[in-house]
Amino acid sequence: MSTARVVIAGGAGLIGSELARSLRADGIEVTRLVRRPARAPDEAEWSAAAAPDSGVLDPEVLAGAAAVVCLNGASIGRLPWTRRYRETLRRSRIEPTRALAAAIRALGSEAPALLAGSAVGYYGHRPGEEIDETGAPGATFLAGLCAEWEREALAAGPAARVVLLRTAPLLHRRGVLKPLMALTRLGLSGPLGSGRQIWPWISLEDEVRAIRHLIDSAIEGPVNLTGPTPASANEIGRELARAMRRPFALPAPAWALRLALGVDAADSLLLADARVVPAVLERSGFEFRHRDPATAVAAALDAEPEG
Repeated sequence: MSTARVVIAGGAGLIGSELARSLRADGIEVTRLVRRPARAPDEAEWSAAAAPDSGVLDPEVLAGAAAVVCLNGASIGRLPWTRRYRETLRRSRIEPTRALAAAIRALGSEAPALLAGSAVGYYGHRPGEEIDETGAPGATFLAGLCAEWEREALAAGPAARVVLLRTAPLLHRRGVLKPLMALTRLGLSGPLGSGRQIWPWISLEDEVRAIRHLIDSAIEGPVNLTGPTPASANEIGRELARAMRRPFALPAPAWALRLALGVDAADSLLLADARVVPAVLERSGFEFRHRDPATAVAAALDAEPEG
């Protein structure tokens, strides 16, 4: 691998920490941007004068890197999405991405590639469609947020190669499986809404492998990071229940989910139907380790629980 150094913003999260571990295992230097004083040789501080909220970052922090991976963002799994928390979701994504894009742009012809976080939530609710990277944005709150997020990343051009990481929910103990496992363990899992809505998904291992594949490639623009086999919410839920040897029978009607979680969160996270396909990844020759939800769920359950 020719990559000499990768800068990761948002390296403390699930994807960022695993990406850093994977890169270091292959001898790749990693610099993690942190919002507190740097305490380790691989850390660089977003200082008080150059913090994400100010929209400024010293370009020298990024100089010489092969790629910058921006994974910042408050958790969409924290509920409810009050008006205040919706603004937190927005600012925690927009401001760091804007700061990184400006710093990359300032490096001109020496600019590293920017791999910027986004989500398959960009497509919103699109029942009956097969959606590749040419799909238009949807109408949900999360779709609008993703579209704004991506516009900030694209401002890093034209000298920089920009990749938009439209990531599906992770089938992992600390991802979308966390609340589902808790319900399943108690015997309370079952169809969410109709349960027939298609849920994009990806394993953590394939997410990290795909990001590394994109760092080393010439690909730019939007890339769907989602598993190649479509699955409904019911199929994923039943597979988890089967693996945990628990029932899958207690339905949660759509109205109840909207009442409990709020319309924005319920419609964006649980009820949206979007058959998203990883067209760019598959055309580029990327090979998934987990091609169906069953193998991804099994891998997640086999992994040691963290912390």
